[in-house]
Parts: sequence; structure tokens; C-alpha cells
Amino acid sequence: MNHRDPRLERQEYRVGSIRIPGLHWRRKDQPVATAFSAITNVRKSSDFAASIAPGVLLCLAVTAAAWLLEHGETALFGKAWLEALVLAIVIGTIVRSLWTPPARWRPGIAFSAKYLLEVAVVLLGASVSAATILHAGPVLLGGIALIVAVTILFGFTAGRLLGLPMRMALLVACGNAICGNSAIAAVAPVIDADADDVAAAIAFTAVLGVGVVLGLPLLGMALGMNAIAYGAFAGLTVYAVPQVIAATAPIGSAAVQMGTLVKLVRVLMLGPVCLVLALVTRRPATDGAATASLSFGRLVPWFIIGFLALVACRSFGVVPQAAIAPLGKVATMLTVVSMAALGLGVDIRSVAKAGGRVTAAVLLSLAGLGAISLALVTLLHLR
Repeated sequence: MNHRDPRLERQEYRVGSIRIPGLHWRRKDQPVATAFSAITNVRKSSDFAASIAPGVLLCLAVTAAAWLLEHGETALFGKAWLEALVLAIVIGTIVRSLWTPPARWRPGIAFSAKYLLEVAVVLLGASVSAATILHAGPVLLGGIALIVAVTILFGFTAGRLLGLPMRMALLVACGNAICGNSAIAAVAPVIDADADDVAAAIAFTAVLGVGVVLGLPLLGMALGMNAIAYGAFAGLTVYAVPQVIAATAPIGSAAVQMGTLVKLVRVLMLGPVCLVLALVTRRPATDGAATASLSFGRLVPWFIIGFLALVACRSFGVVPQAAIAPLGKVATMLTVVSMAALGLGVDIRSVAKAGGRVTAAVLLSLAGLGAISLALVTLLHLR
């Protein structure tokens, strides 16, 4: 017997089969069981929201502290020497060093560090036009690909000379050359890396990434770089997209746009690199695993597609001029929250656990990347 609940039928509101997060409204010809499963999905969504709430609120608290400190700097010195983006990382790192968040806080921190950041990167595309890409030029874009390849070879050679295992050396090299922890996580299953090697590479890369964000603006000013040159330099050397934004924000919007563009081109190199590594290092027993890891979603993250789509919309006038500034502010706010989450996920004490050889390999690889990147920027007369 087909039981129906008339109350559920009255809740249809003529939405038809439209789906909203975790909910599918029941039509009159739809079994009650499906409607009840929809209610179960709503409960799951509520559980998810409850699970991330503590961590997200913690990130928001760190964000608020960062904004207050930035306003305090402006009031005292007439200028904010450290932007809220950077302050959020610093405050989060300090909090993490003094207090390890319990398990109930971690889902929200991870959510803020990943998903809020990805949304921010997509929105940032509205501030980048085709003119910026044309300004970069095909030589710079080709140079980015060359730098990634050379840096991987240099980092791998340095790691092997320092006595690192082959797969560990590859993780360090790819992490430095492409996008830090994300590259390490993507490359690991392709080369069948050990969990201990992955943990050690990620641990030091996370800490070093914060140091690069804090020190790179000072280096750029010391070298007398203009905004475009510094943005390209930061995009070539900094590990992650949000860190590029944080490192270029003190220099200006032109630096942010150029840095983000260059960085995203580096990230797009992850796909070809993984394909090459799969062919070079694969073994018959792991062919299936390697192939599974090379999905389109892994090699080309959705937020890069979204970013490029908004760049196209901005260039063709689809995004109204009046909407660009508000979208930029939302992107900045989400990025600051993500920076707070990034800081809360950094454990400085993990550097000691990573080991001296890993530390030396990462530092040497980063130094090589910086030197090669500076040479390219100078060669292209961006300075």
C-alpha cells in the first residue's frame, strides 16, 4: 500500500524538482519515502553546519582581531604596515602554537581554509581583466612553465644529493615548484609516496610558506620592484594562491592581480606534471591507482575554472563595473578568514619533526626557485 502524507504535499510550493542544498521537494507523484529521505538529507546538512560552526567562529574571531589590529596600525602610524591578511596568519599561528584546537574545532578550521578560500579565489577573477593577461605576455606565460620544470629538476637533484629517498625528493621538488601542500597531496598517490614522507614534506612547507609571505614584501621593496614585477615574482615563488594574495596585498591591487594570474598558471602545471610522473614512476601493480588519481577535478580544481570564467565575464562586460568593488571586498574578507584558518593549522613545532635533511632540501629548493624567478623577471624587464 502506498502511504502518502498530505502535509508533505502542501509543502511543495510548486518548486517542482529543483534541488537546494540537502533538500528535494516532493511532487504529488513522488513516494513519501523519497520525501522522508529528503528530510534526512536536511538533517545531515544541519549536522554538517553544526560540526563546522565552532571552527568557523574561531576563524572569524581571529579575523576580527586582525582587522582591529590593522585599524589600530592606521590610527597610530597613518598606515597599516601589516595587512589584515598577514596579521590573520600571524595571530592564527600564535594561537596554534599556544593551544592545540580539540577535535570539535577542526572541521570548521579545515572548511574555512579550503572552501572559503576557493570561493574567494573565484570572486577574485572579477577584478582581473584580459588586459592584465595581455600585459603578462606569452613570454612570461611560457617562462612560468619553464621555471616549474627547472625547479622540479633542481629540487629533486638537491634532495637526492642530501640523501632523501626518491619519492620524498619528488614531493619536496613538486611542492616548491607548483603549489606547496596541494601539489604534495596531488603528487603523493601518483608516485605511491609513503604517508610519513607526505607528512614530513607538508609539515615544513606549511611553516615555510608563512615565512615567505611575511618576508617577501620586504625583499621586493629592497630590490626596488614595481607592482607588476613584484606581483610576477611573488606568483612565481609563493606556494599557495591565498599566500600570494597575502604577500602582494601590501604592494597594491596591480601586484595582487599579476601575482594571482602567474600563480594560477603555475597551479595549472599540476596536471601535466602529474601525468608525466605517472608515466615515469608507475608500476604495473599501481596503474589503476595512478589512473584514478588523475581525474579532471584533481588536475584542474573547480575554483581555477571559476576564476577564469569570471575573468572572461569581466573582460566581455558581463560583470557590471559597479559590482567589481563589492565582489573584491567579499573576496578579501573570505581570504582573511582563510588566512586565519591557515595560521590555526600551522604547527611550528612540526619543523623539528621534519628532519634536517628535509629542511635543507626545502630551503635549497626554494632558494633556487627564487633565483630563477628573479632572473626571469629581470630578463623580461618587468622591474
